[in-house]
Amino acid sequence: MGYVRTALLNISTMRAVIQRVSRASVTVDSEVTGEIDAGLLVLLGIHKEDGETEIKWMVDKVINLRIFEDSDGKMNRSLLDSGGAMLIVSQFTLYGDCRKGRRPGYSSAAPPESAKHLYQHFIDAVKQKNISTASGRFQAHMDVKLVNDGPVTLLLDSSKLF
Repeated sequence: MGYVRTALLNISTMRAVIQRVSRASVTVDSEVTGEIDAGLLVLLGIHKEDGETEIKWMVDKVINLRIFEDSDGKMNRSLLDSGGAMLIVSQFTLYGDCRKGRRPGYSSAAPPESAKHLYQHFIDAVKQKNISTASGRFQAHMDVKLVNDGPVTLLLDSSKLF
């Protein structure tokens, strides 16, 4: 059983925390680098073995999640249906492994050079879907502000472990 669990934890998997927001912004050094009204805040974690397949899956999943209310108050509409925007923030700490000790380990996170490329590729792929898109600044210390609508917060991973 231990082998199966270990094998599952080593699968390449892009991670995201998705929050439905009525507004959100990200600030770097007192400068607002990204700001949206109604839509989704996406905190994106990139695994060291992620690539085009994971980007494509994650973009499709996020933009088509039916988490916006319809006229009956039921979550039946996607970001595409609602016309909302997306704020995308790189978040390598989604790969913080806290199982041992008191300091998280980040050995599964993509190294900065490949993570930056994939982060930008994710942003570009969302823009290609005609979604108004804003972002943080890669590798910067960012202040993220949001008003979570609902609240609605979901966890996604491209390997479908949760």
